[in-house]
This record gives sequence, structure tokens and C-alpha cells, in this order.
Amino acid sequence: MPAGFLKHPFMSQRAVAECDDDAMVRAMLTVELALAEVQEASGAIPHGVSQQMREQLARADLDASEIAQGIASGGNAAIPFVKQGRALLTDDLKRYWHQGATSQDVVDSALMLLLKPRLAALDELLLRCRSAALALMEAHIDTPMVGRTLMQQALPMTFGVKVAHWAIGLEQARRRLFAVELPVQLGGAVGVHSGWDNLGLEWMDALAERLGLAVPVLPWHTDRYPIHALGTALDAVAGAAEKIALDVSLLTQTEVGEVAEPTAPGMGESSSMPHKRNPVRSALIRGAARQVHGHTSVLVNATAQPLERGLGEWHAEWAPLTESALLVEGALEQVAVLLEGLEVNTTNMHRNLAATGGGIMAEPVARLLAPTLGVEQAKAVSAEAAETSRREARPYSEVLAEHPDVKGAVNPDSLREACDPALYLGSSAAQVMRTRKWLASSSAH
Repeated sequence: MPAGFLKHPFMSQRAVAECDDDAMVRAMLTVELALAEVQEASGAIPHGVSQQMREQLARADLDASEIAQGIASGGNAAIPFVKQGRALLTDDLKRYWHQGATSQDVVDSALMLLLKPRLAALDELLLRCRSAALALMEAHIDTPMVGRTLMQQALPMTFGVKVAHWAIGLEQARRRLFAVELPVQLGGAVGVHSGWDNLGLEWMDALAERLGLAVPVLPWHTDRYPIHALGTALDAVAGAAEKIALDVSLLTQTEVGEVAEPTAPGMGESSSMPHKRNPVRSALIRGAARQVHGHTSVLVNATAQPLERGLGEWHAEWAPLTESALLVEGALEQVAVLLEGLEVNTTNMHRNLAATGGGIMAEPVARLLAPTLGVEQAKAVSAEAAETSRREARPYSEVLAEHPDVKGAVNPDSLREACDPALYLGSSAAQVMRTRKWLASSSAH
């Protein structure tokens, strides 16, 4: 598969480099050596054994390609890794290698180690996005624009409140992801530390502390809540990022032109149309998010696993879980740049507010006319004037002022105010201030 062409462009390149096959081998080795240290501390293996293992394997060359080839016969990376590691040890140490563990203990714990720095990177990116969103919110707290429902012009709002919703979505997802625990896995063959009695639970707790992972209540070989929680939390971040990209891409359309992605050499160019400036960052974000959504469905459907070891369900988790983390990190890198450099065209926002000749103000006009004309007649007059304004390309306030049911019956100044989108922004500014306060309260989390 040409991963460099089809998969990696949607991912964080830093994450791709840090999560390769060699990184997985190092993570599995870290688990095995930490387990030996824990067992040595409990007196289960002789003093000095873990250090000798560490020294001998540090000098050895663990072959990731050979391990990969061995997966087809064993079904997971730990089996050929354990064989290779044991073969590299001197005879007096071989018996203590991988003692009391099963292959799933090694793979699950190694994956948690592999993903731990990725979650830290995601948190940093989400905080960066939050700062950029705050700056945009405050800059455009009073910038009026068209609010759209069902893809049509609806009523005025501010760009600041739109960004506030983006920021809340990202922060809610960040809090959820921040709360996810990455637990160690150690249960042995069927999850009950066979042959080691109560020492097994002591080892599990000590191994978690040594590796910097969370302590589970019990080994979770077929209790896949940790994977479900992590996968769905990553999907929530992807959804929040995708919402921003979708809104931005719609607002960048030539006929709308209210925002534009940050410029960069060659960014957004077309292979055949030199005039185009495509919203490529939005496309990359949405492409990554769609893949994460698909991966999440695999993880969710693998949650129920049989008896004491999954038969295919566990195996199906590995790629979707790790790829989701890399895809979300890639998406957030793009979101951060997008928010930090987003070009906001307030002139076009003002132009689009007037696109209907002011007809989007039919609702407040109807409210103004209702006490004089009655509710039904007020709605009919405001709608009729809006259609005339659109058809004749005349200002809505002008058409209304000439309407026989309105002329002389309503204060002209009140009518002009009712037709002014900038004076009908509801709680937009208050919502931005409320969001800013809420985001500030979460800065310590």
C-alpha cells in the first residue's frame, strides 16, 4: 500500500515517525523489562536478573522486520518478539523472560505506552486551538453575519458566536479525552495470574506505577472499555475538528467569500485551474475525521469479546486505534493553523447580509407590525415585502415603508431599526462572553 501517498498525508508526520514498527518493539521491550524489575523487587526472580536482561538486550539488535514476518503464524507481534528476545539472552536468563505474562499483556500495555505521548500531543494541540479560537471570538464579538439554517439565509448572528461554538466543541472533546485512562495489562494466560496467586495483582499494580500507566481494577483482556473509551473520545475530537472544517469550507465558497484559509506557498492550488484557491486544510481535516469515524465503528463493534481472549476482535483493534490517534493529531495540526491564520472578510459578510435586500429581517419586522396589524397580517405583509425586495432588488425597508398597510401606521425610525441586521443579533455578544468565561475556568484542567 502506498501509505506515503494515501494515508500519511492525513496524519501528523511527527506522530508517524514516532509510532513506527521500531517504536512498537521498544514499547514491548519496555514492558517486558519493567515486568522483570517488578518481579525481582518481589523476590520472584534473583537479584540482578532484570539489569542483566536490560544490558544484554541493549547490546542486541531486535529485528522488527523479522517480528513482522512472525505475526502470521502467531497472530500478534508479542509472540515472535518474545521468541526473539529470549533467543538473544544467555541461557541463565531465558527462564525469567516473559514470566507470568501472556502475549496480550505485552501488546495491550505496549499500545498504551505508544499512545501516551500522542494523548499529550493532542492536549497541547487542543490548547493551542483554544487560544486561537479565543482570539477570533474576541476580535469578532460584534461582527454581524448571516446565520444559516438548512443551507439558507435565516437571521443575523455574529462571527464571534460561531467561533465560540467551535471552541466549545473542541474543549468538550478535550476534557473528555483528558479524562481517558490508559491502563496497564497483566493477567497471564486467562487473566487470573495462573501460578502466581496474589502476587499477580501486586505485580500488575507495581507494573502500572513503573510504566506510568493507570491501574485497572482487574486485567481487561476481554473487558474492552478502555479501548472503547479511548476510541470514542478520539472520535469526539475528530467530530469537533470536522465541524470547523465544514463551516470554513462552506464560508470560503466563491459566492460566499466570508472567510479564507491561511495562505501558504502552493497551498490550495489546482492542477488545472490557476485561479483556484481550494480549502485544502479543511479537506485534510475532513478526510482524517471521516477515517476516524470508520475506525471508531470497528472499535465499537469489537467491544464484546468472547470468554477470556478475543478471536479476531482484539486483533481488529490495533490498526484502527493507533491510526485514529495519528489522524486526529494530523487534523488538529491543520485546525490550529487554520484558526491562527483564518482570514475573515467582514465586507463580504456585510454584503451577504444585504443579499435578500434585507428580507432576512422579515421576522423582526413582523413582530414590530403585529401590535398594529395583528399577527397573521403582519406576517403576510413582511413576507410580501421581502419577496418584492428580492424580485425588484430594492431595499427591504424602502418597500415596507411604501406598503399601504404600513405607511403612516408605524414609526419610520422603528421600521428602519427593525430592518437593520446589526441591531438584531440576539444574545450573540453575551454568548461569546459566557464562552470566554467557561473556557477560562477550564484552563487548569
